[in-house]
Amino acid sequence: MIDRDLLSILVCPVSKAPLTLYNDDQELACVASALAYPIRDGIPVLLADEARTLGAEELEQLRSSS
Repeated sequence: MIDRDLLSILVCPVSKAPLTLYNDDQELACVASALAYPIRDGIPVLLADEARTLGAEELEQLRSSS
């Protein structure tokens, strides 16, 4: 689980937009860049090479939950 204070200061390394917990708190998602970054052993891996691209349905779900 990511600490809420830490989450409040983390941003996407690609777009510099805020990140949202996603996928049962297993990823940090960015709507602006359409990327999801993995969380491994409680540590966010904020490397563009490690991120996966979010699909259209996932982006819509994230936009509607914000």
